[in-house]
Amino acid sequence: MEQFELIAKTFQGLEEVLAQELTELGANDIQIGRRMVSFSGDKEMMYRANFCLRTAIRILKPIKHFTARDADEVYQAVKSVDWSRYLDLGTTFAVDSVVFSQEFRHSKFVAYKTKDAIVDYFRETTGQRPNIRITNPDIKLNIHIAETDCTLSLDSSGESLHLRGYRTASVDAPINEVLAAGLIKLSGWNCDTDFIDPFCGSGTLLVEAALMARNIWPGIFRKEFGFEKWKDFDRDLLDRIYNDDSAERDFSHRIYGYDLNLRAVEAARTNAKNAGVADCIEITQQDIRKFEQPANPAVIITNPPYGERIVTPDMQGLYRSIGERLKHHFTGGEAWIISYREELFAQIGLKPSIKIPLYNGSLECEFRKYQLFSGKMDEFRAAGGEVKTDEERRFMGERRPARQNRGDFDNRRERRDDRDDFGDDSPEYALLRDKHREFERTFGRREREKRFGNDRSFGNDRGGRRDGGDRRHGDERKGDGFRQGGGFRQGGRSFNNKDRRDNNRKPFDRKFRKE
Repeated sequence: MEQFELIAKTFQGLEEVLAQELTELGANDIQIGRRMVSFSGDKEMMYRANFCLRTAIRILKPIKHFTARDADEVYQAVKSVDWSRYLDLGTTFAVDSVVFSQEFRHSKFVAYKTKDAIVDYFRETTGQRPNIRITNPDIKLNIHIAETDCTLSLDSSGESLHLRGYRTASVDAPINEVLAAGLIKLSGWNCDTDFIDPFCGSGTLLVEAALMARNIWPGIFRKEFGFEKWKDFDRDLLDRIYNDDSAERDFSHRIYGYDLNLRAVEAARTNAKNAGVADCIEITQQDIRKFEQPANPAVIITNPPYGERIVTPDMQGLYRSIGERLKHHFTGGEAWIISYREELFAQIGLKPSIKIPLYNGSLECEFRKYQLFSGKMDEFRAAGGEVKTDEERRFMGERRPARQNRGDFDNRRERRDDRDDFGDDSPEYALLRDKHREFERTFGRREREKRFGNDRSFGNDRGGRRDGGDRRHGDERKGDGFRQGGGFRQGGRSFNNKDRRDNNRKPFDRKFRKE
């Protein structure tokens, strides 16, 4: 098959994890960038990247690289593409734009010029114009501009890849599935111990851990990928990838989830059933203050409340309880905690061996590792114990501090690069907007415009669902093909891909090959 360039988008801080996934998948020419990894492959690799990658937000296929100094040059370059290769008059399309340039101050204007160029191409060649649809288009296009360097791409994913399909029940501030998978991979958990999340919420970390442990690809639950509406879509190839469960395996350990909120416990159980992994997950309503030493070796990976979107009466007391329970009831274990505020981390009262800067939505967070031991640190080291390995020291030396330039709004504005992180009515967008206004009050509107330009939209034309959280629950999900009453079959080796297709894909329009 023909080899071509591809780009996998991800969250800042997960680039190396994504590159490792691509290496294991067999991709070529892997290059790490900022919030993206470029690689090359054929059509099968593009399909597999969408189907198999756990830490990718979307997969783009560049179709033209060019240089432009103004909107007219963008228009001419886009219009020069042979659009009949990608679109028909009956095909609806939409354009997403990401702009970091002093020459192009408004990303929406770039998207409009790109749309105009495509429409004018068809008017001049056929006398008719194609249809533009912002939400749920047949073809999604992406134009990325960094100063004068422009890349025009086809979006092969369609909806963000974080929308796995299993999370039909949710609670406030659910962690993004891609971020959850990234946290697990960053921790180095090899599925050789039990897994515990004492603040499980809707169970995203639990389900992602179970899918990794069973080596079930995240794309198995997807209703549709963007490339399925392309002219060269190969249904037999996708069927072959979809129906191949030869890499799946058994998992001999257990995954435990706890949460004080009964609604969260019920949501987590529902999502575990939807994903077909409820037989290896135990979810219990329990306060962190009642956490006890597990019977078997385990790793803790958790996303406790930060006091931003979920507020508890005594947030600092909560984090003190986390530290106390870890110190006295998780001896010999390894705990990883992602959180936002330094003062909350301080309440844990334990020294982390590693700190990894990450973003959770719009929040600049840290993912910290705590190596737990009994007694004093000097005694632990005298006995041959080591809190921080040489590899962790090297890793820390290569990473910038998580809160470097904390007051500089440029760090937050960088997250517009993906253009799919937030929706206009999402809590993440509201927080980002408030930070922008706070900067303006502090430094003045003129300084804001000088540094950031006039664009205050933060991507109001994005439409659809965003990577910042799963916005489809309840009635919206009833047509998605999941059994509302019982999920997948449970017990033992729960199912294979044929079972998933037969039990859960019948309402879909996809016609999979009969076996």
